[in-house]
Amino acid sequence: MQMKINNENYEVITSQDITHIEKAVDKSTLAMPLVAVYCGSRLGNSEVYEQAARELGRALAENGLGLVYGGASIGLMGAVADDVIKGGAQAVGVIPTFMLKHEIAHEGLTRLHLTDTMHTRKTVMAEYADAFITLPGGLGTLEEIMEIATWRQLYQHEKPMIILNINGFYDRMIEHLKYTTEQGFMKQQDLERLVVCNTIAEAIDLLRTIVTIDDAVDTEKMAGN
Repeated sequence: MQMKINNENYEVITSQDITHIEKAVDKSTLAMPLVAVYCGSRLGNSEVYEQAARELGRALAENGLGLVYGGASIGLMGAVADDVIKGGAQAVGVIPTFMLKHEIAHEGLTRLHLTDTMHTRKTVMAEYADAFITLPGGLGTLEEIMEIATWRQLYQHEKPMIILNINGFYDRMIEHLKYTTEQGFMKQQDLERLVVCNTIAEAIDLLRTIVTIDDAVDTEKMAGN
């Protein structure tokens, strides 16, 4: 199935395609590792969030890291993509066709993939990603990082997962996750694998240590040990 955007035809990746994800996602021509960034399609009520998104985009590019994200040109999503692209790094967007009514696809991407469902989108993003970072965002952002953490708990990947706690945005969620662990519903090791960084410099230092385009992730480092 194809869909036309800005006079260009795009193949729509479907749930059937991702049964053979290695065929749907070709990483062989990428020049750098990609970091999946989960964040809001809105800017939030404080300028600090957009500033952080743009700083993260610049920092990724300066350190030879590209981006895979939700494909939009708006909100924090658009901000981080803008500065990754300005920095000369590769940026891959993945957006479901039905969301094109709500989110304008970014026009400056290295690649844009269209998908049939949200689940297909998340699977494609996870396949591209060598690591995951979460900036502030809403329900979709929370759902994305919790799902990828669940996939790690179920041994579906061994990739680093970072919560970028800008402006203390995730303080309450972190406290709840600690409480969840205390109450016996989550293992301590699964809590520790969600690495909390309060600054972009901390996150980049972590990624610089453990992310390469070919090597397997060191799970001991990923767990913060």
